[in-house]
Amino acid sequence: MDTVELLILLVGSLAVTGFARAKGLPAPLLVTAVALAASFLPGLPAMEIDSEVILTVILPPLLYSAALDVSWQSFRTSIKQIRRLGIFLVIITALAVGAVAYVLIPDMTLPAAILLGAIVAPPDAVSAAAIGRKLGLPRRVMTVLSGESLINDAASLTLVRVFTLIIAGTSLTIWQDLGIFGLAIGVGLAVGGVLGVLVHWIRMRINDPVVETIMSILLPFVAYILAEDLSGSGVIAVVTAGLYVGYNSPKEGYATRLQERPLWTSIDVILEGFVFALIGLQLNTVVQDLVESERSLAQTLTAAGVVLVVVILVRPLFVFESYVRNRINGRWLRPLRVRASRGHPKLRWLRGTAEPKLNWRELTVISWTGMRGVVTLAAAVSVVANPTDIPAQDTIFIIAFIVTVGTLLLQGLTLPFVIRSLKVQDPDEDDEDIRSEMRLNQRTTEAAIELLEQRRPDWSKQFGSEAVDSVVNRLKARLERQAETFRRDAEEEEDEERNAPVRLRGSQIQDIRRELLDRRREIVLEEREKGNLDEEVMRRVLVTLDAEELAMDSAQASRSRS
Repeated sequence: MDTVELLILLVGSLAVTGFARAKGLPAPLLVTAVALAASFLPGLPAMEIDSEVILTVILPPLLYSAALDVSWQSFRTSIKQIRRLGIFLVIITALAVGAVAYVLIPDMTLPAAILLGAIVAPPDAVSAAAIGRKLGLPRRVMTVLSGESLINDAASLTLVRVFTLIIAGTSLTIWQDLGIFGLAIGVGLAVGGVLGVLVHWIRMRINDPVVETIMSILLPFVAYILAEDLSGSGVIAVVTAGLYVGYNSPKEGYATRLQERPLWTSIDVILEGFVFALIGLQLNTVVQDLVESERSLAQTLTAAGVVLVVVILVRPLFVFESYVRNRINGRWLRPLRVRASRGHPKLRWLRGTAEPKLNWRELTVISWTGMRGVVTLAAAVSVVANPTDIPAQDTIFIIAFIVTVGTLLLQGLTLPFVIRSLKVQDPDEDDEDIRSEMRLNQRTTEAAIELLEQRRPDWSKQFGSEAVDSVVNRLKARLERQAETFRRDAEEEEDEERNAPVRLRGSQIQDIRRELLDRRREIVLEEREKGNLDEEVMRRVLVTLDAEELAMDSAQASRSRS
C-alpha cells in the first residue's frame, strides 16, 4: 500500500465514520459495509493487509486507549468473568473450530485446524462497545466486554504461536506449551508494569503536558515491541501499562489529562475506521482467491459457513454453562467452603471472591457480542505469509475473512435489536452516579474549608491576619455557594428525571447544554467583531467555555466506559 492509497483509505474511512456518528449509526459496521461494496469498484487498487503493521502499529494504541478507560476497580471485581471469556473461551473456541475444520477439510491436519481455531477465536469488542455505550448498557456489562477485549487477543496470538511451532516440526509437550503461555504472560506483565511505573514516575516530575502526552503516545509501541522481542505477550504488556497509567493519572497534572483524552479519542476514531475499512476491502481479493483456487468452491464455502456457525454458537453455550455452574457453586459449594474456613485464617482463600451478578438478559447480550475483527485477519495473514508449509494454507485467510465479516454483519447489525428487545439497561445507574457526585462534592468542599481553617493561623503570621481573614472568608463563601448550587442542581435534575413522563437520556441533556454553550460563543464572537473585545480576552473566555464543555463530555464518557 503506497502513500496515496493510504491517504485515500484514511480519508474515505473518516468520511464514512463522520457520517455514521452524525446519524447515530454504528460506525464500524457502516465502514465495513461501504468498504465491502467499494472493493468491487473498477480501478480500485488491491489493498493488502500487512500483519506486521496491524499488530505493531494499529493494535497497541487501540489496546492502550481502551486500557486507559477501563476502571481498575471494576476490572478487578469482574476478573473471574473476564478471565473466563478472555482466556478459557478462546481456548474452547479454538478446540471446537479445530475439530470441525479437521473433519470438513480433508488435507488439514489437527494442529493446522486448531491453528485456524485460534485465529478466529478472539472477538473484537470495538463495535460491540460502541453500540453498548450508545444504547446505555449497564456498567457491569461494559466492564466485562471491555476487560475481555484486553486479554483475549493475547490468548489467541499465543495459541497461534504455539501451533505454528508445532506445524513447523517442533515437538512440544503439554508442559512446554504451558511454559510458552507462562512466559508470554510473565514477560508481558513485567514489561508493562516496569514501563508503566517508569512513565508515571517521570510524568509526575516533569510537569510538561506536551512531553507527557508524547510519552503516552510512545508507551504502547515500546511496550509491545519490547515484550515481543523478549518472547512475551506484547498485548499483555500494553494492557498492563495502560491500566497502571490510567489508574494513576489522577495524581498527574490536570493539563495532561485535558490534553490526552481528546487526543486518544481522535486516535481511536482514525484507527478503528482504518482497520474496518481494510477488512471490507479484502472482499474482492477473497472472491478472486475462491475463483482461482484449485480447491472445490462448495467445499470451502461449506467449511467457512460451518465454522461461522460454530464460532457464533460456542459463545452463548459457554456463557450460560458458566452461569449455571457458578449458580450451583454459589448456592452449594461456597457456603461449605466458608464454613470450612471459619476460625482458620490460613484457609480463608477457600472462600473465594464473589463476582458481580449478571441476569439472563445481560448474559444474552454478552453472548451475542462475538464480532471478530482485525486481529483475526492479521493473524490469518501472518500464517498465510509464513514460509512454513501449513496444510490447507490457502483456505485459512478465506475462512477467517468470512467469519470476521459474517459475525460483524450478523451479530453487529442485530445487537442493537437484542439490547432494545431485552431492555438491558440500568435505570438507577444515572441516579446513583448523581448521588455519588453529590457526596463527593460535599466531601471535597468540607475538606477544603477544613484546610482553610487549619492554615489560617500560619497564613496570618506570614501575610497578616486582616488580609488573610478577608481572603479565607471569601474563599469559604465561594466554596459553600458552589457546593449548595451543585447540590440543588443535582437534586432538581434527579427529581425532574424521576418525575418526568419521558426521561431524557444523558446524550440528550448534553445536546441542550452544548447548544447553550454555542450561543455563548456566538456572543463572544459578535463582541469581537464589533471591536468591543480584545483578542486575548476573547481567547481566555473561550478557554473557559471549552473547558466546561470538555468536562461535560468527559463526565459522560467516564460514566459509560467505567
